[in-house]
Amino acid sequence: MTEPSSRAPILIVLHQERSTPGRVGRLLAERGHRLDIRRPRLGDPLPDTLRDHAGAVIFGGPMSANDPDDFIQAEIDWVGVPLKEKKPFLGLCLGAQMLAKHLGARVWPHPDGRAEIGYYPLLPTPAGEALSEAWGVPWPDHVYHWHREGFDCPHGAETLAAGDDFPTQAIRAGEAAFGLQFHPEVTHAMMCRWTVHAEERLALPGAQDRIRQIEGRFLHDPHVSRWLHRFLDHWLDAGSS
Repeated sequence: MTEPSSRAPILIVLHQERSTPGRVGRLLAERGHRLDIRRPRLGDPLPDTLRDHAGAVIFGGPMSANDPDDFIQAEIDWVGVPLKEKKPFLGLCLGAQMLAKHLGARVWPHPDGRAEIGYYPLLPTPAGEALSEAWGVPWPDHVYHWHREGFDCPHGAETLAAGDDFPTQAIRAGEAAFGLQFHPEVTHAMMCRWTVHAEERLALPGAQDRIRQIEGRFLHDPHVSRWLHRFLDHWLDAGSS
């Protein structure tokens, strides 16, 4: 785990007024990091450097990395800051797609209109297995999703985990930048809120109904929680390795 002297703030990028960093935010705060929360969509600026931050996390949202909005392109361009400075960067769902797009990869809707909403299998690649062994962090076998677009692995990055309808599920670019198509940050309360406020999306092809999602959480979340604890410790250390 990082030493207390390196516990600088973590930049947290959110996309809606009531969005929260969920379990990821709680775990980072428990490790002694203040959360510097910015919402560029609502006018918050992003820093020109992460010199005074321990890392950055871009979270998800209902928008697309392909949208023409100025804040979307600004965030995609900004990803170059942690990459250039080799600071720990984590993109979750939309944030992972922004990382991929910054590196020149395609972000695309499923050709059959399918979505991943609920718990789906996660299959580590050989690179992912090697990382798991090095870090002592076994990948969870099912993870929580809420998306209908996926992304290709960019040139120069490596795919760490794969899936079925959306093959690229986790990538690593360099030593310290990771993109996860899934949502390890989601709490039970967040899942309940999403499945109520965006209930219409549960009718999309491939989406799971609310009961199946709740059952999936009881089955799979303990493993996801253990994985996330260990992953964040290694991720925070990655920028200093």
